[in-house]
Amino acid sequence: MKPTESQIQDLYAFTRQHFVEHYDLQTELVDHLANDIEEQWQNQPKLSFEDAKNKAFKKFGIFGFMDAIDQKAKAMNKRYMRYMWTELKKWFELPQIISTIALFLLFYITFSTVYIATLALVFFGIITVWCTYKSIQLNRQFRRRKEFSNKKWMLEEMIFKQAGSTMFIFMSQLFNVYKIPENYAGNTYFLVLFSLAFTVIALVNYISLEVIPNKAEKLLNETYPEFSL
Repeated sequence: MKPTESQIQDLYAFTRQHFVEHYDLQTELVDHLANDIEEQWQNQPKLSFEDAKNKAFKKFGIFGFMDAIDQKAKAMNKRYMRYMWTELKKWFELPQIISTIALFLLFYITFSTVYIATLALVFFGIITVWCTYKSIQLNRQFRRRKEFSNKKWMLEEMIFKQAGSTMFIFMSQLFNVYKIPENYAGNTYFLVLFSLAFTVIALVNYISLEVIPNKAEKLLNETYPEFSL
């Protein structure tokens, strides 16, 4: 005997009550619980649904679904980072590498002046303002998508809500940028590394805030065959 449709919906509600917010993880846990309940009924046909559900849940241990949530988050984060790495590598291949070299040269030539600290702060400000604008835009888009579908997918949340996390790493270096000595403008090794760092940070933020969100439907459908909007 298998759980009925109403009992399946009860399992979904049960996972939500235990702080599982994302529909993809809810579905995995519901499948696991339903299979466990079915196995119990094969051995104990008269066991009630509630008792079977509670027994199945106890097998997750004292922390309940927390370990499952953590494992799912790690898996989705790895998947997201693979997307990031795949897209970043494209910018070091033809034809995108031409744009990458042009961006690097822009930073290098600009920073090769005695105004290196001031100009670095200008670029810093431009990137920060753009990242902030895109992060707000993507958060609004995520809320609209969630209202429309009434479901929350873990990878979707990473794409639309956590895309700007690299911006905060970038912003944490503001003080170091401000304290750059003017004589560093004549240090070729420093200029190469500094310009390369700005180039990579600019590309990473562009990929996370523009490229990947624009491919969200494709990535989500590849990850979740049941995904649809």
